[in-house]
Amino acid sequence: MTVSVLVVDDSGFFRKRLTEILTVSGQIKVVGVATNGREGVEMAEKLRPDVITMDYEMPVMDGISAVREIMARRPVPVLMFSSLTYEGARVTLDALEAGAVDFLPKNFEEIARDSSQLQKILIDRILDVAGSRPGAKAPSAEKSPASPAAPSPRTDRPVRPRTPVAPPPVKPAQPEAPRPGARRGAAKRYSVVAIGTSTGGPVALQRVLTGLPASFPAPLLLIQHMPASFTPAFAERLNRLCQIEVRQAEDGDLLKPGLALLAPGGKQMIVENRGGQGRVRILPGDDRLHYRPCVDVTFGSLARGFPGKTLGVILTGMGADGKEGCRLMKQSGSDVWSQDEKSSVIYGMPMAVAKAGLTDEVLSLDDICPRLVEGVC
Repeated sequence: MTVSVLVVDDSGFFRKRLTEILTVSGQIKVVGVATNGREGVEMAEKLRPDVITMDYEMPVMDGISAVREIMARRPVPVLMFSSLTYEGARVTLDALEAGAVDFLPKNFEEIARDSSQLQKILIDRILDVAGSRPGAKAPSAEKSPASPAAPSPRTDRPVRPRTPVAPPPVKPAQPEAPRPGARRGAAKRYSVVAIGTSTGGPVALQRVLTGLPASFPAPLLLIQHMPASFTPAFAERLNRLCQIEVRQAEDGDLLKPGLALLAPGGKQMIVENRGGQGRVRILPGDDRLHYRPCVDVTFGSLARGFPGKTLGVILTGMGADGKEGCRLMKQSGSDVWSQDEKSSVIYGMPMAVAKAGLTDEVLSLDDICPRLVEGVC
């Protein structure tokens, strides 16, 4: 089956280069090109492509406005191209909230080292996005006037370098049968709640976290596959919208109730338990690991540091990152929840965990926050 693509970009060079790369595989057909957002909206209606690639800065109509209009008319998976800068991150997050599925750097040199690798990455991403569920919408971007203001993120904490510690080894285990929709009678006191996600994660995390009360009694760790230049802007965005405090994790941070720490892009985040007090360690990104940050690495450290006292939650995302970390958690006596297929943008990561028999509860995205309040508070 051939995937049809509409390319929307005001750069003639970029339109031509992207078309050349995508059509060489034979699996993708570029059915049209548009030079601005307005043309993109009109051509999306006429051509009905399987996927749209979208620039964010264009004349006549910008990419975010175009995504909103496309999602309102006929939702189509949209892959945004953006710059890996703070401003690019902010705009891309707006595009994801508007309904875009995923994003890639517009500078091809930032995606891959050579043309063959670039071709594979772009084609694989288009094919993956083609099978996604577009049109997810986040809650209102403003807090209720009655909600307490979240504390501002701290950016002046000095980084304390420490000796890297390797994550615990993965051991084989007999999977347990998943119990979709199971309910425990009483709330359980977890030492940590850890949430791992990838494609579709920024919007999913926003929907989960914005409903948590400022008094949420457990620390939270967030592992989102995201470039290093994006995680500061994402943490600031979540902190502005949530009642709990959210900020990018720094080496030496202590785990505290009602504080969510986001793993910095390009690095790994693990947790140590020192006398019952959790402390974050930020390690350099290991080139041998595909994901930086990696859900397996963080979850594995929690299985070792807080056995039987951690709740792991796997949300939407491509691939299977998190499966082995969840296996370690289950071996240590901790609990695992996963997002269901219907509400996932990409049912890769949660499916891997569920198929391995590691999931205690399978939940719709809209049910995860109420379930956290019910099961943890």
